[in-house]
Amino acid sequence: MELLLQREKKTFKHGIHPDDYKHFTRHLSIERMPFVDEYVLPLSQHAGAPSRPLVKLGERVYRGQLIAEPAAFVSAALHAPVTGVVKAIEPREHPGGRMVEAIVIERDPYSPQTLVNEHPIDWESLSPAELLEMIRLGGFVGLGGAAFPTHVKYAVPEGKHARFFFVNAAECEPFLTTDYRIMLERYPDIFLGIRVILKILGSEKAFIGVEDNKWDAIELLREQLPSDLPCEVIPLETKYPQGAEKMLIEAVLHREVPSGRLPIDVEVVVNNVGTVASIGQMFKYNQPLIERVVTVTGPGIQRPANLLVPIGTRLTDVIAYCGGMKENVRQVLFGGPMMGMPQRSLEVPILKGTSGVLFLTEYEVVPRQEYPCIHCMKCVDACPMYLNPSLLGMLARVRRYDDMLEHYIMDCIECGSCSYVCPSNIPLVQRFRVAKALLREKMAREKAAKA
Repeated sequence: MELLLQREKKTFKHGIHPDDYKHFTRHLSIERMPFVDEYVLPLSQHAGAPSRPLVKLGERVYRGQLIAEPAAFVSAALHAPVTGVVKAIEPREHPGGRMVEAIVIERDPYSPQTLVNEHPIDWESLSPAELLEMIRLGGFVGLGGAAFPTHVKYAVPEGKHARFFFVNAAECEPFLTTDYRIMLERYPDIFLGIRVILKILGSEKAFIGVEDNKWDAIELLREQLPSDLPCEVIPLETKYPQGAEKMLIEAVLHREVPSGRLPIDVEVVVNNVGTVASIGQMFKYNQPLIERVVTVTGPGIQRPANLLVPIGTRLTDVIAYCGGMKENVRQVLFGGPMMGMPQRSLEVPILKGTSGVLFLTEYEVVPRQEYPCIHCMKCVDACPMYLNPSLLGMLARVRRYDDMLEHYIMDCIECGSCSYVCPSNIPLVQRFRVAKALLREKMAREKAAKA
């Protein structure tokens, strides 16, 4: 089987090959984390406008109940992960480093914590527009990390056509095994989710892209794939950032998404496999997005695990359930080591977009001295977007941000490949993130001034 995969596998140009470090959790089945006493639900845990609260202080809520509605087209609904009482609506610490308005729910210890209205949904009798509205009100976002509202992605603009639907199961980020375990344990939900999404989009075919370091998942999906489902499982070379949607499209269809454009411009819509499985679960049980699988991993945690965690669970509770941190922990990341976000507090909650929590020790987090660029061009060879990180880095260092626009800085996907290969230890991707944020602010001010 593995020899066959070697002949079949597809990939993109450039990229890097870091060790995957998935041995910590790849063999561990998904386990449900017990309910805790308190849940913190930020109203801003997705791309776009924060959700608008629908509940009041002291109000009793039920597991799966809508507690905040989308405040704009690019926004997401929010649901109660447990039955309990609204304890507070106030600013709380957010994994992004800010204080964000949040709904705090105190769990009812005597409740069985069943869904407020559990039942299968006859999705085949519903129109694409009705299915799309259910996904909008279900609060679904991309579970790969970006947390972009799913209904926005499925609302194909007039004049566009989503000929193909891609299920992104590459999971190229080191340490993370969330998607891998979902494929092994929840493939019926994946297939149901694909059926629903194909009906919404009107797509002719789906592809499931899986890196070949998960050969058993590829084999299982192919064996279990329903014969009437127009879907193909595609083996991909294990290479970072194979899970970036533009790289996935290039690998499978050999189509390049033009600069400044989206996958729909090449007739493709892409979603993370966890999102697809969660949509399948919604139509099996009428369950909105109230929980997700999170990989808790790294050399700094006592008991690594793949946990099914209610949204809003505080990191302190996750750490306690996993046996606590080791004494030499130096950094905690939400996500993986390449694109993850370092945390300054352990009181932050698990969000919809939290794919993993990584605990690194003093042996992995070693300060490195930065040296001048030697123009070796390793970063150019690594960049999957064909940019010149060396030039962009020099422009960023002297704050020539407008000049960076001319060299397509906004096409940077912030994968960190350039920083990874740089022999001078230049924090290229960190500088690019700052530059892009400042440029977005400037463009927003200019747009507002013209309005």
